[in-house]
Amino acid sequence: MKVKFALAGLCGLFAATPALADISVCITVSATGPAASLGVPEHNTIPLLPKEVAGQAINYTSFDDATDPTAAVKNVRKCIEEQKADLLIGSSTTPTTIAVAGVAAETKTPVLTLAPVGLPEESEVWAFRTPQPVSQMAGALVEHMTANGVKTLGFIGYADGYGELWLNVMNKALEGSGIAMEPIERFARNDTSVTGQVLKLVAARPDAVLVVASGTPAALPNLALAERGYEGQVYHTHGSASLDFIRVAGASAEGSILPVGPVVVAAQLPDSHPSKALGVEYTKAYEAAHGEGSLSSFGGHMFDAGQIILATVPAAMEKGAPGSEAFRGALRDALENMKEVVGVHGVFNTSANDHYGHDERSRVLVTVEDGAWKYME
Repeated sequence: MKVKFALAGLCGLFAATPALADISVCITVSATGPAASLGVPEHNTIPLLPKEVAGQAINYTSFDDATDPTAAVKNVRKCIEEQKADLLIGSSTTPTTIAVAGVAAETKTPVLTLAPVGLPEESEVWAFRTPQPVSQMAGALVEHMTANGVKTLGFIGYADGYGELWLNVMNKALEGSGIAMEPIERFARNDTSVTGQVLKLVAARPDAVLVVASGTPAALPNLALAERGYEGQVYHTHGSASLDFIRVAGASAEGSILPVGPVVVAAQLPDSHPSKALGVEYTKAYEAAHGEGSLSSFGGHMFDAGQIILATVPAAMEKGAPGSEAFRGALRDALENMKEVVGVHGVFNTSANDHYGHDERSRVLVTVEDGAWKYME
C-alpha cells in the first residue's frame, strides 16, 4: 500500500503510477484549517485500510484540502487525471464534499463521502456516504427530547450547508412533537466567539439548546452558554463526536447529549451489537498508533470506507479491470447494492433510493461524563 500526503497547492509529490492491475483510490481530507479535528483522524486511519482485495493491490494517494472546496476539487481532478482513480474518498466537511461529489459525477468516478451531505440528483448517482444520514440522528435526539419534557428548543449552528441541512431536517422531525424551535442562531466555522448569538438564546430561556457544529468549534456555544449560566439541556449532532470538542469545552461539555456511531463507545456496547467486535478492533489499532483516548468517530468513517471497498470491489472486477470505465461503473453499481456490510459505524444496506444504507444499528446516544463519552442504554 502506498500512501502519499500532500498539502493543498503542493500536489507534486505522488506515489509512482500504479501498475495497470492495481486499484487506485484518491483521498482528500481536511487535515488543516477549521475542520482539522475531523480530517486528522481520517488521515491517520489510511494506514489501517486494506492493502489488497481479490488479489489486487490497492494504491492510496491522499491530500489535505485545508477545508477549502477549491483545493478539494484541485486534488481530486489531479488524481483522476494522473492516477486514473477508480474511487474517490472525501472530503471531511459539507462544502468540500459537495465540491468533490460534483467532480465525481462529471468524471463518472464513484465517491465515498465522509460527510452526510445532501446532493443534487446528478451528483447523487455517483456518491455514497459512510456517515449516518442526518434524519436518522435527528430522530434519536427528538425521541430523547420528547421523553424528557422538552417544549422549547434553541438552535445554534453553522452558517453553511451542514447547518442548513440540520435545520431543515429538525424542522421536519419536530412536526407533531409539540416542541417549538426558536430562536435560531448561526455562526461561521472560523468564528472565535458566539457571544452575541448566545445572549439571544439565553434571553429566550429555551428548555434545551441544539448545537449544530463539528470538531473544536462545536465547543464555542457550550463555553458561552456556561459563562451566562444557562442550565438547560445542551444537545449536539454527531459532528461534535470528537475528544477535541470535550478537551476545548472542558467542564461546559459535561452532560451534553449527542447521537454517535457505535464505534465511539464500542467497548461499552452490548456484545450483541453487530459493530462491537470490529469497533473494538479498530479502536485498539488506532490507539496503538496514536495514543490512548485518541479515537475519533471521524476516523471510523474512513475505516468503514475500507470495509466497503472489501465488500464491493470483487463484484466490480468481474465486469472490468481497474483503471477502466467499465470497472468504475461496475463499482458504482456494487456500492448501490450492498447487503449487510458491517462497519464500525453500523451495517450498510444500500439501494438505488438509499446511498447511505444505515439503519437504527448505526446510532446510539451518548453523554459526556467526567470528560469522556458515556453510552446511554
